[in-house]
Amino acid sequence: MRRFDGKTLLVATHNAGKLEEFRQIMAPLGIKVTSAAEHDLPEPVETEDNFIGNARIKAHAAATATGLPALADDSGLEVAALNGAPGVYTADWAETPTGRDFAMAMEKTHAKLTERSAPQPWDARFCCTLVLAWPDGHDEVFEGYANGQLVWPIRGLVGHGYDPMFQPAGDTRTFAEMSADEKNALSHRGAAIKALLKGCFE
Repeated sequence: MRRFDGKTLLVATHNAGKLEEFRQIMAPLGIKVTSAAEHDLPEPVETEDNFIGNARIKAHAAATATGLPALADDSGLEVAALNGAPGVYTADWAETPTGRDFAMAMEKTHAKLTERSAPQPWDARFCCTLVLAWPDGHDEVFEGYANGQLVWPIRGLVGHGYDPMFQPAGDTRTFAEMSADEKNALSHRGAAIKALLKGCFE
């Protein structure tokens, strides 16, 4: 496992919320976080059919372009009764001409489950893959999962994406009914970040 020994980490994202999250995580470690947008990096085409492959594309493209270690993530929802869909296409299911509409994506997911007469519980899991890549081509991979089931109708007003439809195992609430701290303690991203910090930063 290669340790991170630099002072600046590039997070390969154009998402302001995700960038701020990593800035808060890295601040106590004295690590400056910069973004793909700040380096005018284009978003590379994600051509892989798995989370690790797409995260690697983003991390290595950023590291090669800037000469900085780069961190990228790829995440999504896998539904057992839909053979793992939407998976790496989770965001694509929400795409509209005017932006992403996850209410529509949840409706689509429920419709597909209904079409298949899939029996409940609708087992599902959130997946998050983080890849930390160095300019010399080396990388480290960290994965996190949140197992649970989908519910209908959706519940809760907090969070984003599929949070109102996802009930984590061992709880009666959806992610969207939890506080940010409660969700982070159970979330796929929280698990992946914990593994990243233990593997490369502690």
